[in-house]
Amino acid sequence: MTPGLAPLGLYIHWPFCARICPYCDFNVYRARGETDTLLAAMLRDLEGQARQLEREGMHRPLVSLHFGGGTPSLMRPDQIAALIEAADRWFGFEDGIEIGLEANPKEAAGFADIVAAGVNRLSLGVQSFDDDVLRRLGRDHDGNSARRALDTLLALDVRHSADLIYAWAGQSLDDWVAEMDALLGAGVRHVSPYQLTIEPGTAFGKRADRGELLIVDEDEGARFFEVTQSVLSDGGVPAYEISNHAASASDQSRHNRLYWEGADWLGLGPGAHGRWGESGRGGRRATAALRRPADYIARVSLAGTGLEPIEILSSKDEAAERILMGLRTMDGLDRDCLRAKTSHDIDTDTSLDFARQGLVSLSQDRIALTPAGRLYADRIAQELVPE
Repeated sequence: MTPGLAPLGLYIHWPFCARICPYCDFNVYRARGETDTLLAAMLRDLEGQARQLEREGMHRPLVSLHFGGGTPSLMRPDQIAALIEAADRWFGFEDGIEIGLEANPKEAAGFADIVAAGVNRLSLGVQSFDDDVLRRLGRDHDGNSARRALDTLLALDVRHSADLIYAWAGQSLDDWVAEMDALLGAGVRHVSPYQLTIEPGTAFGKRADRGELLIVDEDEGARFFEVTQSVLSDGGVPAYEISNHAASASDQSRHNRLYWEGADWLGLGPGAHGRWGESGRGGRRATAALRRPADYIARVSLAGTGLEPIEILSSKDEAAERILMGLRTMDGLDRDCLRAKTSHDIDTDTSLDFARQGLVSLSQDRIALTPAGRLYADRIAQELVPE
């Protein structure tokens, strides 16, 4: 890694899905027709961003590359390979780079081809093994296809993860434990369990606005969260971040750690966001690409990049982001790093108050949430941002 610069990752957003899930508020569109025009725009955008970092003196090799979406497992292997090759050509890869991709169980027949294209970590969107639950969640796969996809994934020589969704209205704790036990019994080494949330503007959001009960209440949600931590930890897959559990440090998501640790990443593709730089090097840059694929393609054609004008974050806004993300990990927030990057520290009086309540563990150089504090992570982070 280049001395003095944070690790650099690349997030690639493929915005197309075969079906749009009713709980999803990501930038997604129904997959239709030809996609090579978008691929060509993304390749040109990648070149433009590489040249931008060169001009800023912040160009360096990538430590991670992650395909998200949308459903990037809908991409053809040659499209995946083209983006990986271009990323290597324009940036270079650090030894041991993680190249991850989020996969739908329905595309399991193509997993080996995805790996052959250069991917070395697959994240499988299992969500549930129960057919009724999958229908309720609007998924386009069933329990048997989830099991077959998991078997296919575990037979490949790649690092892996599996996602589950829980805390939907009517779910019992016994049923939830059975879902987790199924993953643990299969030998999954990384689990990402997500509580179902209702986002405005989604199909679930509109149903909730009409009074439909779709998720458990706050107290029951807390109980589900506590059981999740206990079952997965006892099963040898403890939490290293609030919604992510790994059997060992080598099984952790290296790309996601860039977000939580306040490192740098570029966003490529419609609606993708990026962050790079810091207050002491001209400011932390916040990038966002145009959301609609047609608009993104047109912007790249005109300007050589699909990005909106780059925003320079204030040192306080940068500190707020670093506090919010850093507190999500079990290691907690490195206060020395926060002060060095932003010239800000956490709010001292508030942190002492949270420590007295048993919600955080606190030292001069680090603050971390306790198990009790993890239930209130976002609120605690917001209140720790200095005035």
